[in-house]
Amino acid sequence: YEACAEAAAWLRARLREPPRVALVCGSGLGALAQELSEPQSFDYADIPHFPRSTVQGHAGRLVVGRLGSAPCAVLQGRFHLYEGYSPAQVVVPVRALALVGVHTVVLTNAAGSLRPHFGPGHLLVIRDHIDLPGLAGRSPLVGPNDERFGPRFPAMTDAYDPGLRRLALALAPKELQARPGVYVGVGGPSYETPAECRLLRHLGADAVGMSTVSEASAARHLGLRVLGLSLITN
Repeated sequence: YEACAEAAAWLRARLREPPRVALVCGSGLGALAQELSEPQSFDYADIPHFPRSTVQGHAGRLVVGRLGSAPCAVLQGRFHLYEGYSPAQVVVPVRALALVGVHTVVLTNAAGSLRPHFGPGHLLVIRDHIDLPGLAGRSPLVGPNDERFGPRFPAMTDAYDPGLRRLALALAPKELQARPGVYVGVGGPSYETPAECRLLRHLGADAVGMSTVSEASAARHLGLRVLGLSLITN
């Protein structure tokens, strides 16, 4: 908690306006930050206790400004278990921004389809997730619980906010063929074998990726509203 609070204090001292919405950009999706008006940009390397993004397509910057009328923080790049980070390190940005004042987080990712009717360029609006690392004990909530973040046993029944999901489905451009579905998070970095894909389909997953689930768990632990979006790329 102290590390996240220190990062939050560092940001508060520099921000013209505290963000209320955070958008975590998956691989290749960081260009959204260019839409912000009056942006302030911070390299992850300069923010206390932020890990370093090592993945191609992740710029490693936090950009804060307004998207329409909403004060937003755009994370250009995220952290993954396969980079060697612990689950707790992966969620430092989400926790720090919650302490700054964020109440809603939008988690985006690039994902692989597990269903024939989902193709590249389609959009999965996440209805629910399967957190395979978390089920195996690699959750950011493992260890002594700090009540300043949230309760020991947070409910995940509506992990992805139904109202935000309905809004996303209603507003998505038709060419994205947006539909609700289940995202399964895996550890990576190797892609799934055909046998693993069959297993994940049988578990009820529609798309698979190597991110998002840890951040969603931490966000719900904090009481944030969560919207999850997967751009199907393969």
